[in-house]
Amino acid sequence: MMIEATFRAARAAGHKILLPYVTGGITDDWIDYLDAFADAGADAIEVGLPFSDPMLDGVTIQEASDRALARGVDTGSILAALGNRRTSVPLIAMTYANLVLRFGVERFCSMLQETGVGGLIVPDLPLSELGDLEGAAADAGIELVLLCAPATTPGRLLEIAQRSRGFVYAVSRMDTTGERGELAATAAVLAHRVRAVTDRPVLLGFGVSSPAQAAEAARHSDGVVVASALMRRVLDGASPAEVAAHVAQLRRALAAVEGPAVIAPTACVR
Repeated sequence: MMIEATFRAARAAGHKILLPYVTGGITDDWIDYLDAFADAGADAIEVGLPFSDPMLDGVTIQEASDRALARGVDTGSILAALGNRRTSVPLIAMTYANLVLRFGVERFCSMLQETGVGGLIVPDLPLSELGDLEGAAADAGIELVLLCAPATTPGRLLEIAQRSRGFVYAVSRMDTTGERGELAATAAVLAHRVRAVTDRPVLLGFGVSSPAQAAEAARHSDGVVVASALMRRVLDGASPAEVAAHVAQLRRALAAVEGPAVIAPTACVR
């Protein structure tokens, strides 16, 4: 399933996009979370391929990755599980450059293609070193999603918006992932900056935890990415159905604000 086409169609219908996350291999039944999330209203699902040094991730995702690795899973076993259990919504893999380069970019992208994963996020690979992966992803039909942050300069932001595929991942705050008590003030400003330079879908993530925060973020963007809030529940022993209940709450909160994103004030897009 093509991610950008799916997200553009959703936006055209006034639908806010919900992209929940699960760490591959976190539990014996981790694959069941995918179907549960899809049934609860996810438009796509981000699957984390665990890595021993996830530098952009906070305590929760680090703990989730450590638990998955302690269970003996690896990239091959996670992708094999995904290939044997196709979902009704697009899947996007998230991992780190070291793991991708260990396989080689062509082989890695081919592995994703063979297992039905349509997108890839590699947050620690600089734009200046993206070329080989960018080409291999395009050849394999994998949409390479790029991230921007509040400190991203205007010129770099434009380049990210032009080169990203699927959507632009707007990092709401200059921090690692993790649950937060409130949405950062920088979230809306960044979303408006990105929307001023591209018509590609823009999703806000990092710190989007509660239904209220998701609704607030979606007023300024095309949708949200939610990760740590869900993985905390999994780490605490919640079943797929129990975590999916939180996804359903997020879906209802987004439904309440569906429609075009707020138009940015001029001061926000300069």
